[in-house]
Amino acid sequence: MILINVKFPIRPERLEEFLGLARQYRADVTAEPGNVYFEWSRDLDDPNTFIAVECFRDGDAGAAHMGTKHVAQFMATAPDFVAAQPSIVYVDSADITGWGPMGEIKPR
Repeated sequence: MILINVKFPIRPERLEEFLGLARQYRADVTAEPGNVYFEWSRDLDDPNTFIAVECFRDGDAGAAHMGTKHVAQFMATAPDFVAAQPSIVYVDSADITGWGPMGEIKPR
């Protein structure tokens, strides 16, 4: 699996527009056959910072993702919204198979 986290600092004056773009991008990515999941997370201390958390089945699915029209459109539009260059964590590992239970916390 491939796990990708990208931190996007968004310009405050473009925040509302970005939310619409982010919703559509998530819908497009989750419709891809090789996508395992895609979620946006918002920083609790900085409401203008978002993290894209995405996971793809394998390298082929990741390559197919990068070749989609919606990725090209997002990459072309994103510079108008970001306040600084996004930062990324990229992990490609056969050991990752998806979500699993967290052993340290269980409901009471």
